[in-house]
Amino acid sequence: MIEVRSLTKYYGSIAAVNDLSFHVEKGEIVGFLGPNGAGKTTTMRMLTGFSPASKGTARIAGYDVREQPLEVKRRVGYLPENIPLYPEMRVRKFLQYVAEVKGLSGGDRVREVDRVAERCGLRDVAGRTVGNLSKGYRQRVGLAQALIGSPPVLILDEPTVGLDPRQIIEIRQMIQDLAREHTVLLSTHILPEVSMICRRVIIINRGRIVTEDTMERLSGGDARVFVVEADGAPARVESLLKSVKGIGTVTAEGNGRFAVTSKDRGVREAIARAVVEAGMGLRALETRSRTLEEVFVEAISADGGRES
Repeated sequence: MIEVRSLTKYYGSIAAVNDLSFHVEKGEIVGFLGPNGAGKTTTMRMLTGFSPASKGTARIAGYDVREQPLEVKRRVGYLPENIPLYPEMRVRKFLQYVAEVKGLSGGDRVREVDRVAERCGLRDVAGRTVGNLSKGYRQRVGLAQALIGSPPVLILDEPTVGLDPRQIIEIRQMIQDLAREHTVLLSTHILPEVSMICRRVIIINRGRIVTEDTMERLSGGDARVFVVEADGAPARVESLLKSVKGIGTVTAEGNGRFAVTSKDRGVREAIARAVVEAGMGLRALETRSRTLEEVFVEAISADGGRES
């Protein structure tokens, strides 16, 4: 449903997106991740036709974004990070306006507004002014406008930004439900959210893909995570772990515990030996699956760190 080939975007001499290629199949929910300034929003704006690419191609549902922009817009529901709502309009009037812009009229427009209002839990606030709604309800209005016309592809940029935990859970469940009928490309900084709802993850840094795989493979791939707890000052333990051959990253988790990544199968024994030889007591040495946060940090670190 989404096919990107060598997509590039220059701002002057700076490549915000550099030779990006990926695809999203029908019915997938794919997490599109990266640090601030990685090129996520720029990519989404190019996919939706809001910003032209400098080079490369992008196709949505078989239509070329550059050559057939109107056909693409008919097939994409876009929720930008800063939702372009009209605060002085009432919710229903705003959704009717969006439906009209999308080419719906008469009974079709009324039915579609009713459908998305019901789907996004907006019936009780349909007569209220958008500007008087809570942040959570404004996000729902943004999702509703993206759903009008039932586009096969949804591109969602930070859909839960600024929400409280209860609202995040509600929007997350809504996105999971939407994936039964739509292909979803989701950008967010809330990594546990991605772990819960995405089948596959694309991580970009400095405009390039640094990791792309399924959640299952990323969490249980070649790299292993060991949780180490040893007697001694935390700074000394951390320094010791970083000196062990085969160690990838060392992350402090608090209370004297460290998460250590490595692709070396024998590193567990090396860790235990190093701790004992340093005269420290080894209180814990456990193996666990990698979290998405660990995968993210490892991918960005391997690419030379983050840029803003």
